[in-house]
Amino acid sequence: MAELTIDAVVFDVLGTLVDEPAGLRTAIRALTPSAAPSASPSPPASPPASLSLDDSGTERLLLLWQRHIEREQGRIVDGDRPYLPSDALDREAAEIVARAAAGTEVPGAGAEVTGAGADPDAVESLARAARRLPPWPDTVAGLARLAEGFPLIGLSNASRTALLELNAHAGLRWHQALSAEDARTYKPDPEVYRLAVTVAGLPPERLLMVAAHAWDLRGAQALGLRTAYVARPVGDPPTSSDCFDLYAEDLADLADQLGVS
Repeated sequence: MAELTIDAVVFDVLGTLVDEPAGLRTAIRALTPSAAPSASPSPPASPPASLSLDDSGTERLLLLWQRHIEREQGRIVDGDRPYLPSDALDREAAEIVARAAAGTEVPGAGAEVTGAGADPDAVESLARAARRLPPWPDTVAGLARLAEGFPLIGLSNASRTALLELNAHAGLRWHQALSAEDARTYKPDPEVYRLAVTVAGLPPERLLMVAAHAWDLRGAQALGLRTAYVARPVGDPPTSSDCFDLYAEDLADLADQLGVS
């Protein structure tokens, strides 16, 4: 493997620097009584297929959210759906989750999610929860340390507005924050990574893409960026066929490997 010569570090945000599932779980558990199924001593003969908000129910609702976002971003990247920013997709996912929690059937949970059945306030609260995600314990200090050695660029699938709120809520500090909204597509479309290359004004191989998702690093690698995988409990770990430049346990380990004191 060629020696690393890095002039700027590019970070994924969702999952890599903030614990997205934790933030969404908190919002799901806080569903209002009108959005979540209420207990009844005499249930109807054919009750709706609602989900209780115990741990199992919360995880099932979280999975509904994640699957919708992944599927619809993929459809946009593939050209099967016109571009929508992450705010709109989050609202669709929130509608699906709120309706499922309320016991309202969501046939196929497809792209166009409309119809009655969910409390509008619950949908709004859930949708905005995607902007209020907690940082991992090492994130803020790790970014500050790495910023002593390199310009830092955030590169996220979150919309511009969502990214602003994410940064403020989690205390993320950048030299530059870029949204996939500027490319009107989503990672792993190469046009998103090209945003960082253009802003940095550097050859791709002088940028290091850092992520907890192997699929994200593969996308960056295809455009020529160098890559660093950071292990997170919610990430997409590398497979045996992946060959990234660096593998780090956390941001402190990454800083050590990059020689930042």
